[in-house]
Amino acid sequence: MSDTPPDRLAVNPSSPFHDPAALERGVGVRFNGVERDDVEEYSVSEGWIRVQAGKARDRRGNPMTLKINGAVEPYFLNLK
Repeated sequence: MSDTPPDRLAVNPSSPFHDPAALERGVGVRFNGVERDDVEEYSVSEGWIRVQAGKARDRRGNPMTLKINGAVEPYFLNLK
């Protein structure tokens, strides 16, 4: 595995961008220069993150998310 995280990554296992190997290794996200630990999904090339909107749920029981635009810098927590 390379030392750069994927361009797009999601925590939700039903997403096509879910990568268990990268998540097991640990991925941190710096958004607009601030460390964020509540990111559900991110895209570096498109410049956005998705974060959970409180405790709200949709009709399928999934958390409601907000899409926020800005500079996204992912990094691996454990460099192996």
